Amino acid sequence: MSKDIRIRKGLNINLVGAAEQTISKAVTSNVYALNLDDFHGITPKMLIKQGEDIKAGEPLFYNKNDEDMHFVSPVSGELVEIVRGARRRILTLKILADKEQNYVINKVPDLDTADGEAIKSYLLQCGGWPFIKQRPYDVIADPSATPKAIFVSAYATAPLAADPDFVLKDKEQEIQAAIMGLSKLTPGKIHVSIGKSSRSPFNDIKGIELHKVSGPHPAGLVGTQINKIDPVNKGEVVWTLSPQDLVMLGELLLTGKFNAERIVALAGSVVKEPKYYKTKIGAEISTFLYASGVKEDRFRLINGDVLTGSKTNTEGYLGFYNNTVTAIPEGDDYEFFGWNKPVFNKISSTRALTFSWLQPNKKYDLDTNTNGEHRAFVVTGRYEEVFPLDIYPLQLLKACMVKDLDEMEQLGLYEVAPEDFSLTEFICISKQPHQQIIREGLDLLQKELG
Repeated sequence: MSKDIRIRKGLNINLVGAAEQTISKAVTSNVYALNLDDFHGITPKMLIKQGEDIKAGEPLFYNKNDEDMHFVSPVSGELVEIVRGARRRILTLKILADKEQNYVINKVPDLDTADGEAIKSYLLQCGGWPFIKQRPYDVIADPSATPKAIFVSAYATAPLAADPDFVLKDKEQEIQAAIMGLSKLTPGKIHVSIGKSSRSPFNDIKGIELHKVSGPHPAGLVGTQINKIDPVNKGEVVWTLSPQDLVMLGELLLTGKFNAERIVALAGSVVKEPKYYKTKIGAEISTFLYASGVKEDRFRLINGDVLTGSKTNTEGYLGFYNNTVTAIPEGDDYEFFGWNKPVFNKISSTRALTFSWLQPNKKYDLDTNTNGEHRAFVVTGRYEEVFPLDIYPLQLLKACMVKDLDEMEQLGLYEVAPEDFSLTEFICISKQPHQQIIREGLDLLQKELG
């Protein structure tokens, strides 16, 4: 039996360019890359050297703070480049892929008889552990911690995000295996949230507590669902996974093979034929971007969705956790007196000079223009109108900016991740980088108290 969750606060951002629900196979990438920024807070220690060969699923490096936590190669080939930054910090690992892929086949545990420690050890050694995130701090889960619950959001409300029901089609076997394995890692429940009218494969999965969610964005964010189902208090830990990562864990537990395949939604108004592509983690984005075609030369390419993704270029690589790539117009042109006339082609949470509230289902072709510049916070009460968590968003942002640890704790920083503030950042008339502020606050809190 499912439990219904109705989110009332929020804002849907309806954009032109949603991916058509057809899947094409992307052109095979020559080079694959792992961006170390995807693994926030991890200090890598290399296990192979530049120029050495590696199999798909073979460890590339481990976490300096936990030697058992391995990060594996998505493909077989040669490690052709280790890109380093300041103080020789590793930024990116690039692998020239073999034409014929060779995989490491691990000995799988018996899901019926294996205990939690056996499952944990297997996932750590075989590269599955980095898919598990934790709150507080929104980092890769600490294997020594015991989560009070595990959360999976299979309901997408972010603009142009990949549809979980579509990409998970016919993956029930892998999902069930992953749920069986994860259930050994927590004494609590595995909470899965789906859309209220969803035909999700999770409807038939055993061992989960199912929640049907409805409402505007950010109803689909796992942080919103945690807040409404089982909030995180000081001293508590919960783990989170994305649905496609759950499938990858399931396949790893069933077959012993690390299959880095992903179904990615290529979306955005700039794309001529937005649709889904089957590719792999770390693939060159150009291998599927130009297959769909682009309508103009100047555009912003985003690794992820438009609210939480990172800016990249046509020579970039698919992020480790991403299943959406978005291309929208570059907003580097400005309207003369644009602030002083009625606006019909933009979304706003306020009715002042904008009329998007008159057409709630209209789709917009927005660009990256911020329509203003950075300035001090203005107290308007607008954040609270789109922020459904039981937290004071403005006060928490200010506490992070002044590095007040006591206030950060008391105002609920343990419970949030940067993505929970993506919508308040979108509507912010002060143009403050909310997600960056929260990320820095989380890092400080973890350093001082974690």
